[in-house]
Formats: sequence, C-alpha cells, structure tokens
Amino acid sequence: MDKLQAMALFVRVVETGGIARAAEGLRIPKATATTLLQKLEASLGVKLLNRTTRRVNVTPDGAAYYTRAAGILAEVREAEEALSPHSVPRGRVRVDAPTLIARSVIVPALPRFFADYPDIELALAGNERHFDLVAEGIDCALWIAEAADPSLVARRVGFLYLATCAAPSYIATHGSPAHPRDLVRHRCINHFSPATGETVEWAFSKDGERVQAVFPGNLALEDENSYVSAAEAGLGIAQLPAFVLKEGMERGTLDLVLADWLAEPSPLYVVYPQSRHLSRRVRVFVDWLSALIAEHDGIQLRSTLPKPARTGPTGQASESASSRA
Repeated sequence: MDKLQAMALFVRVVETGGIARAAEGLRIPKATATTLLQKLEASLGVKLLNRTTRRVNVTPDGAAYYTRAAGILAEVREAEEALSPHSVPRGRVRVDAPTLIARSVIVPALPRFFADYPDIELALAGNERHFDLVAEGIDCALWIAEAADPSLVARRVGFLYLATCAAPSYIATHGSPAHPRDLVRHRCINHFSPATGETVEWAFSKDGERVQAVFPGNLALEDENSYVSAAEAGLGIAQLPAFVLKEGMERGTLDLVLADWLAEPSPLYVVYPQSRHLSRRVRVFVDWLSALIAEHDGIQLRSTLPKPARTGPTGQASESASSRA
C-alpha cells in the first residue's frame, strides 16, 4: 500500500464527503479507492469512516487522523514547491479577514487574483475574532491589531478609518449631532465584544481633544453585516469603516455625521505563522493581499468621503450660499 496515496485519498474523502468524488478527483477507480481505505484502516487498527448507502461520515478517530494527515500532505507539497521555485502555485489557502473588508474589498478583487493564479483554491472566512492560526489551520489572516504572538509574522499594510453615520430617515427625525457629547441624546447602534459580552466604547479626536465613552442605544450587534443593515434601516447612529460608509452614501442609504470627529485609525496587519518555508501559494496570496490593502483608497484615505451637507436642528439640510444666490 502506498501510504501517502492512501492518506491523500482519505483527506479527499473527508473534504468532498464521498468516496466516488474523491476517487474521481484523484483519477483512480472507485473500487481501488475503497480497497485503499480498507487497507489504511487495517494498518492503523482503527475505523476512520462510517459508510452508509447514502453518505460517508468521519469517525472521531478519523477526524483526528485527518488533521495530522492533511498537515503531512501540506508539508510534502511545500517541500516539493521549495525545490521547484518556478512551479505554478496551486492548492488550498485558508484566510480569515474582517467581515466588511472581506465583503467589500477582497471579494470584488478576486477575479484578478484567480486570473493570475487559477490553480489556487481560496477558503475565505469573515471574522472579527483572532483565532490561533496554527491550531485552526489558517494560513494567513488580516487583523485590526498587531499580533502579540512571537510565532507569527505581522506585516503592517495600512490603517482602518472609522466614520460616524446615520440613515437619512434617522437624521430627518432626530437631527444630526454637532459634537460627540450630543450622542447621549441620540440612539447609538453599539458593538459588543464576542469574548466578553461588553459594549465597545466609541472614540473621537479633534484638535487635541479626545472623547471616549459608551453611548446609549437599544441595540448592540456583533455581526458586521447586521450592523450595516441596522444603520441603513435608521435604527440609530453608527460607526463604520470609511469605505463602507462611502458605498452607503453613493446608494443614498447613509449620511456622514460628525465629519470633523473621525475616530483614531487602527493599524491593519497581514499575519501568518512564522516559517522559513512558507508555501508558494500562501506567499503569493499574502503578497497580493498586502498590495490590495496598501493600494485601496477606500481603506487608506479619509478623503474618499464626500463633504456632508450642513444640517439644521431638525436634520434638514441647510441652504448653501450658492443655492440662495
């Protein structure tokens, strides 16, 4: 029995959910695949898979073996790539990124990436949490904070700017705040930490003055997409990344408020496990992602936001001098 072939087949079965699909992907007959799996289980002395007429399920022992086998196969591929520097990058890359950046920045740019690297398979997750990359099998991540773990490489690629906004319907009803302290008289859509459950403070700065506090609101959310939807639904005042707010302003679903009180920018880092033999597929993705973030005007520049209309106490836009002339 070819142990590496058997391991590759087993890993493929787990990932595809079926022996026939795995055999087809490896271009071997299904009968041969079944025999290989039986020999692998016999050599290990454990049952790796539970088979029924409709599906194949991995056993607890099989799940543990899958993690080790997938890691071994990845190391074999990386060793081969290291000896063939001109080989075409191929294989699966697992990536974590903040939800809104994944949705509005990374995904729209992927056609260009796949045009250059058609043999790379990308598994992209939107997460605000910082997971253990090695334990979770994550190849690289985009974090809004530097990694404290010395086993990780952290490459700073830019800054994330937050801006304060509300739906036109909210402003029309409740008016627009002129100073962060005015937020105590408004409804604010808050974030809460998934780790602690505590509401996240808002922070503003202008001309040396800094305001940081938790402001009142009857809604707190963890999910970023739900947070944007809540702001667009007029449920209160929100703080969003500048590039997301720009999209909402272009659609007419959001307006900028407190334009002179932008929050202090947060650094963005591409992080990945430290390794002298980083696989080519991961390296090319890290380089591509770093360049994408570093060159993205919506992330890097506050000037991408248009100037807001001046609003009166009722939230209605005031006439400008040019319109009265």
